[in-house]
Amino acid sequence: MTNNIKVGVIVNPVAGLGGAVGLKGSDGETILAQARARGATPRAGQRVAQFLEALRPLAGHIQWFCWGGPMGEDNLQQAGFAHQVCGQPGPTSGPDDTRQAALALRQAGVDLIVFAGGDGTARDLYRALGTSVPVLGIPAGVKIHSGVYAVHARGAAEIVSKMIHGELVSVAEMEVRDIDEEAFRAGQVRASHFGELLVPAEERYLQHVKCGGREVEALVLEEMAAHLIETLEPERLYILGPGTTTQAIARQLGLDKTLLGVDLLLNDEMVAMDATEGDILHWLARYPGHIIVTLIGGQGHIFGRGNHQIGPPVIRQVGLDQITIVATKTKLKELAGRPLLVDTWDAELNRELSGFLPVITGYEDAVLYPVEG
Repeated sequence: MTNNIKVGVIVNPVAGLGGAVGLKGSDGETILAQARARGATPRAGQRVAQFLEALRPLAGHIQWFCWGGPMGEDNLQQAGFAHQVCGQPGPTSGPDDTRQAALALRQAGVDLIVFAGGDGTARDLYRALGTSVPVLGIPAGVKIHSGVYAVHARGAAEIVSKMIHGELVSVAEMEVRDIDEEAFRAGQVRASHFGELLVPAEERYLQHVKCGGREVEALVLEEMAAHLIETLEPERLYILGPGTTTQAIARQLGLDKTLLGVDLLLNDEMVAMDATEGDILHWLARYPGHIIVTLIGGQGHIFGRGNHQIGPPVIRQVGLDQITIVATKTKLKELAGRPLLVDTWDAELNRELSGFLPVITGYEDAVLYPVEG
């Protein structure tokens, strides 16, 4: 089973420019000018070319998006890959270009943003995206202290390959760190934590990844429920779909939940059980909502089977960014690489829900999994 994937590419063309000429970094126009004066040449594009070449056998399964010129477009043109350019950089590439590129690629609906740079580039991605879109770094900078980078360009390609081939690829929030370059040049290492990016966390190919043990389903249900309960917000309506997985959330709160119905949770209380679509829309008129659903075992449907109450009007009212999918890894592996399915009565909504989405599989544990309309 193979999947198609939308990949966005961002290249920081000046990443690593100061390394070969002994400047210990590339942040700031003054340092870049010194690097060029010393004869430094851009190298980030070479790493991206290695990444693209490694994926050539799978090019038919990848839809490419990029920022213009040396920030991605040039590499894709040289590789001969069809691509969509989402915007153009300014006369001199800088942090604003990286942030604008990230926002444009998110707007284009990519499943994953692959970027080449260093810790400064990762900081720019964090400022633009937070954890809203999975990203993966190709190390091209002088400083690589962040845990958001593959070990090398081919490692990044291997992670994308795993996603295309339907393997379970974990996703986790990884640290963005950077050092003070001035202090570093004076022989002092002062690393600071700036935030997290959402990253496909394959232990063999990614820096600083925690690995998990054998899954025990009853324990995993409790862990998923504990994780989700920690994320509950006051004055937000939680629409709990059918199934034992969502039922575990209610049980940990000491509440009853219908096994086959849709129930509404608000401020740690069930305000409606076995709710209809009309009931849900009535409550959504007063409170912002969030949908929590699991899949039908063996089939993989997350919408359109067994939860018609959570139809297109409800999903659109809640918003696509307010949907959480939960499932054990055992359930996902039973699909043998087949995608999760959405089959609402709205073909456009089915399309919008398609792509690679995070699936919560344990306590602070998730994987990226394909969804097909």
